[in-house]
Amino acid sequence: MAHRDTGSRYEHLAAEWLQARGLKLLASNYHCRRGEIDLIMEDGEYLCFVEVKYRASKAFGGAAQAITRSKQQKLLLAAEQYLSENSRHRNRPQRFDALLLQQAADGKIEVDWIRNAIESSGY
Repeated sequence: MAHRDTGSRYEHLAAEWLQARGLKLLASNYHCRRGEIDLIMEDGEYLCFVEVKYRASKAFGGAAQAITRSKQQKLLLAAEQYLSENSRHRNRPQRFDALLLQQAADGKIEVDWIRNAIESSGY
């Protein structure tokens, strides 16, 4: 399966998993020149920007290690762009989450939802 197809599959799985927990999907695969946001969702009053990472194993640090400082910066810049294009969300509290999907030894997918995984400072 192509890398992009794999990513789309797990982003769709992540969106369904979060929706089952009460979040509302606003957008997926938001792209701009500054970066990309996998999922943009509402969680009550919060506007959530969600980075989804899947790894087939924990080798090389697993899914969490894939969210590098550079990736975090791009996510923050893309969120800033999204807010400039969607002013109705500008004054809402925001949260940057990570949804980590990891293949377990038994073949099942383990899910780790980290709220406030990425700190935003000052925008």
